[in-house]
Amino acid sequence: MGLFDFFKKDKESKEQQQALDEGLQKTKTSFFDQLSKAVVGKATVDEAVLDDLETLLVHADVGIDTTVKVIDRIEKRVARDKYVNTSELDRILREEIVDLLQDNRASGSSAILDRPDSPGQPFVIMVVGVNGVGKTTTIGKLAHRFHSAGKKVVLGAADTFRAAAVDQLIIWGQRVGVPVISHGMNTDPASVAYDAIKQGVELGADVVIIDTAGRLHNKVNLMNELNKIKRVMQKVIPDAPHEVLLVLDGSTGQNAFLQAKEFTKATEVSALAITKLDGTAKGGVVIGISDQLQVPVRYIGVGEKMTDLQLFDRRTFVNSLFKK
Repeated sequence: MGLFDFFKKDKESKEQQQALDEGLQKTKTSFFDQLSKAVVGKATVDEAVLDDLETLLVHADVGIDTTVKVIDRIEKRVARDKYVNTSELDRILREEIVDLLQDNRASGSSAILDRPDSPGQPFVIMVVGVNGVGKTTTIGKLAHRFHSAGKKVVLGAADTFRAAAVDQLIIWGQRVGVPVISHGMNTDPASVAYDAIKQGVELGADVVIIDTAGRLHNKVNLMNELNKIKRVMQKVIPDAPHEVLLVLDGSTGQNAFLQAKEFTKATEVSALAITKLDGTAKGGVVIGISDQLQVPVRYIGVGEKMTDLQLFDRRTFVNSLFKK
């Protein structure tokens, strides 16, 4: 890496950190203002402090089950260490949350940037999620991320039940500068996926990203549709898709968790992208969903810019959350 590349990468890293800090500001302000009030005038972490902390975690949409798990861990540390100062609560809470979050080190689509170009077949990502969560926008930002790193990307517009979804993906493809395979509205989604992957192989693409219909009104229909798309993909690449990425709207709090549970019943979700964290004080939902589903959070959205879809790092996320 040359000196110019080093400074460019350092600048990009600082910009991403700033975007993350700003994107989590509502959650930080809501949570830590109340946490400070809960411990004011108290020297040690006692039962009253833990009760207040439990309430705060629930309000931050960490979720009941994960909140109970966090409180239980802290109670055990307090019992073991006998005397825990309230000034240490931030550090202890930070350590426990990092430990709960699924590790995301160089796996799945997060490792694409480190893969050699044209490894023989493209890495196929099937993207699922209900309408309105930012699914198509997330695909566009993912395409930008990979394309900017010099990777060949092909998009497949297989959400064929909404004309807006097809049109939006085509616009994103033009904006990013990558090809979009589309058969238009009310066509067979599996056929679109098949042609997109076939085109990806022919072009020597590194990544093929398939958009799918964002419906959850009938789990059986959804399961059948997604399974059909998978079967057709595998006619071209036997082990496709390599990642099923579920996109969730972080601003919906526990509704996002309920959607995640339904989608994991309908298909084998292997990674999560949680969007719109900049518009909510309920960023704790990231912690609860990752812990309860035991599925890694791959990406988080913290703003409107193309670069505001960030690769999720649990330590960076928690450190930003606790930064005052």
